[in-house]
Parts: sequence; structure tokens; C-alpha cells
Amino acid sequence: MSVNTSNVYGKISISDLAIAKVTKSATLECYGIVDTVSRRFRDTFAEVFRKKSAGRGVKVVTSGDRIYIDVFVVIKYGVSINAVAESLKESVKYKVEKFTGMIVDTVNVNIIGVKL
Repeated sequence: MSVNTSNVYGKISISDLAIAKVTKSATLECYGIVDTVSRRFRDTFAEVFRKKSAGRGVKVVTSGDRIYIDVFVVIKYGVSINAVAESLKESVKYKVEKFTGMIVDTVNVNIIGVKL
């Protein structure tokens, strides 16, 4: 799916993969985040045989002009989980809204592991 909008100049369509790439970039810039990871083992196994994994660890669902994002991350040991998660939510919401011009309804942060 994609997010669609139109204005006086024409129709604009932004794919979920483009939104996932912006989300992953914003995620990796946050303090305390080590990496994004796949949701399931099957996804990890499939990535071994694929060359590109641009949206790995990010799930984007669009409905109308609303965007729903799930991020799956590994964080550093010793950082406050709550502070990192809140910072990540705000950063992703701001950057995706700035990129798309659409409303990000929810950003769910799923912490899969901790790296020592």
C-alpha cells in the first residue's frame, strides 16, 4: 500500500518502503539504539538469501492519510528503556511527518533484545 494525497499540482503517492527507510534512518540516529531486527526467525532466515533489507525491523501500515509504524530494535545495556523508547517515538513521528506531510497516528516500539 501507499499513502496518497493530492493538491493543486497533482497526485502524490509515497510507498510504504520509502516510509520504512525514513523510519529506519531516524531509528538508528537515536541514542541507545544498536540496530533494528526482524520480527520473526523466518524473516531473518529469508534475509540471508536476499541482498537488500531496507525495511528490516520496521512495519508500516497506512490507512487513508494515517500512518501506523511498528519498530523492532535492540538497545544498549545500561540505558533507560523508557527514555530511549519515548525519544525514539518522538524522533520517528517528527521525521516521518516532515517527510510525508501526513499524520503518524502511532509509533509502537518493540524491544527485542539488549546488547552488552
